[in-house]
Formats: sequence, structure tokens, C-alpha cells
Amino acid sequence: MNRKEAPVIIDAVDFKLNLKPYEYFTLDNGVPVYTIDAGAQEVVQIEWVFYAGNWNEEKRGLAGATNFMLKNGTTHRTAFQINEDFEYYGAYSNRACYNETATVTLHTLSKHLDKLLPVVNDMLTNATFPEEELEIFKQNSKQRLKVNLQKCEFVAGRLIDAYVYGEDHPYGKYTHLEDLDGLTTDLMRSFYKKYYLNGQCAIFVSGKLPSDIQQQLNEQFGKLSITKPSFKNTLIQPAPSEQKKYRIENDPKAVQGAIRLAAEFPNRHHADFKKVMVLNNIFGGFFGSRLMSNIREDKGYTYGIHSYIQNHIQQSAWLVSTEAGKDVCDATLEEIYKEMKTLREQPVDEEELSLVRNYMMGSILGDLDGPFQIMAKWKNIILNNLDEKYFYESVDAIRNTSAEELQALAQKYLQPENFYELIVY
Repeated sequence: MNRKEAPVIIDAVDFKLNLKPYEYFTLDNGVPVYTIDAGAQEVVQIEWVFYAGNWNEEKRGLAGATNFMLKNGTTHRTAFQINEDFEYYGAYSNRACYNETATVTLHTLSKHLDKLLPVVNDMLTNATFPEEELEIFKQNSKQRLKVNLQKCEFVAGRLIDAYVYGEDHPYGKYTHLEDLDGLTTDLMRSFYKKYYLNGQCAIFVSGKLPSDIQQQLNEQFGKLSITKPSFKNTLIQPAPSEQKKYRIENDPKAVQGAIRLAAEFPNRHHADFKKVMVLNNIFGGFFGSRLMSNIREDKGYTYGIHSYIQNHIQQSAWLVSTEAGKDVCDATLEEIYKEMKTLREQPVDEEELSLVRNYMMGSILGDLDGPFQIMAKWKNIILNNLDEKYFYESVDAIRNTSAEELQALAQKYLQPENFYELIVY
């Protein structure tokens, strides 16, 4: 190697990207298991995905509360003992609840997996939802909600979804203080029995896997009453608000306003979705975007402004999100609409398009760096009822979508009348 000569620089768009395929097997009860065996470190991540999100709850907040309290006591262990079991082995377990799904995740050294799978089994089959733990959860949740409701950006995030989907839609509803008061252990046990003990589940495993991973999982989870998911939810039609523009005073002392723009948008199965991801990055999807260059760098109205397509399965929305000084909120909105207009009227030049293509390809490279990241990519594809073609077609869209196609998409979607407009002061 001649170190006096600089290495050849290769654009990210010229890299050949391959999505490492997963290995697949089913447990005795038909539950699917997707595995990625890779990495240099002796660590494993396992994620149990249940179709137990707020899509299925009959009372607001019930799905999230039930998921959280899986770790707060079983017939064999107290909440303290469960946490002690994980900490003794240097492991970590978390829960999370989303719109369609809810998850339990385990991170551990590969050699300790056989000690910790029985603990997760206990959480998923013997949770008791102790009354005293529920009271602590409600008290903490109410306090956190009271604090968050004083923040304009938190209120704006709740309200904009409600305007786009309707407050009774799973994507638009949000929890009130009185909803937390109404949670009971009986409601949680009923939800747990239906959507965890007898629910639909898929398991995603990644890292340096022990040779007997299939046997270990089958011993602990193959005899349970859980079943293979259909990867579909009953479609609920949005009921969007008729009014399009809102101004909400939340904090009279606030010096900033939280700005949100949102328009209904198709999900990943729509033909436009992959190419619109390129347009979104040009518009406001990364630090060098049009919105950032104009409203942060040129005008100085905000520290950051972003646009993105919501990561929903059934329906979606195109959002613009920022916080700006109260005196420049209206001016910020005006500049956002100007950038939409420019994208509708003028094709993107090749230099900017090349920059965005390389940025997006580089981001995908980062997303494929390690077994956990590869599995996260696969999980997103599988839960959206897609296949590996979606990945390669997305890469192709980044490389080949033309400026003329992007302009046509801007004319179709970036129309001000499509967007709900909200400022919370």
C-alpha cells in the first residue's frame, strides 16, 4: 500500500447492499421464530412480539399498562426478584407497547440464555398484576403525564394524531388522567389472558446463538397456548377532523410554540411509498434537507425541523415537526409551505439528488451493521407483511428515482390543503 496516495473514494450509491437472510423454524405450537446468527460478541437479543397493542384494548391505556406490569410480579417471583434475576447475570429485559404490537425483549450473554429463558417464561405465563404494583404504576404514570402535559411539544404530538385519524382510532387516541384511574387488575388479567396467554406471537432472535437455540426456545415456549400471527389487524377507518387549522394555548409562559403539520399518506404497500422516502429526505428528512437549510440555517427560527412518514402498519401520515419562537411560528409555517411549492414547481438538481441518494444509502449501511440491526430491518419487513423484495426495491428507488418523478410526487402529495396545521403555544 502506498500511503502517499489517497484511497479511491466510492460513492455509497455504488455499494452492493445485501440483506443477510434469516433462518426460520417453528415451535411445537406453530409460533414462528426468525434468527440471525452473526456477530463477534457472545451476546443474544430475543424479542417476543405479541399482537397486544392498543389496537386491541377496550379501555385507553390498558394495553400499555398490561405490557409494563409483566415484569412486576408473578406467582413465583416478586418484581424485585425478577429484576434481581436479570441483573445477577448482567442481562437486561424491557417491555414496550405500540399500536398493533407489544414486545418483551431480552439482552444477555449467550452462555446465560438457559438461565434467563425460564424467567421470561414466568413473566409471560404467570404474571399476577399485584394491586400494590398497579397503584405505584398509576401514581408514577399520572405524575409523568401531568408533567408532560405542560410541554407544548408533547401536547402537539398527541393532538395532531387525533386530528389526522380521529381520537377513537388506535393511531389517534391518547391517555387521559381519568383513564389511568380506571385501570384495574381485573381488566389487566383479562387482557393478559386473551392477548398474551392465548395470543398471537412471533419471536425474533439475533446475535451469537447457542447451537441448541431451537431446543431451548421450544422447551420454554413451544407448549404454550400462543399461536402464529396472521400479521394482519382488522382495519379501522380513520375519522379525521373536518377542521384543518388549529391554534392551542397550553402554557401562557411558554416562549416557544410546537408546530406540527400532518397529512394522510398510504402505507408501505402503496406504489409511491418507496420513492416518496427519497422526496421526504430532500424535503426535511435529514440535516441537509430543504427545511433544515432554510428554517434553521438561513432564518434561524429553530434548532431543528424534520419531516417523516409515520412508521405505522395500517395507515400512515406525512408529518413535519419543529419548535420555534412564538413570534416566528407563523413565519415558520410560511417557509414550510414555500419549500413545498418549490418542490412542486422545480425539479431537484442532480447535485442535491446525488447527495440525498448517498446519504440514504449510507444510512442503510448503518442499519445493517451487526446482527441486532439486521434483525430490526427484517422485523419491520415481516410485521408489515412484506418480503425481501421490499428491501431491494427500496434500494433501487433510492438509486433510480428521477427528478421528474420526485416533482410529480410533490405535486401529488405536498399540497398545503392536504395538511392539518397545528401550533401549540
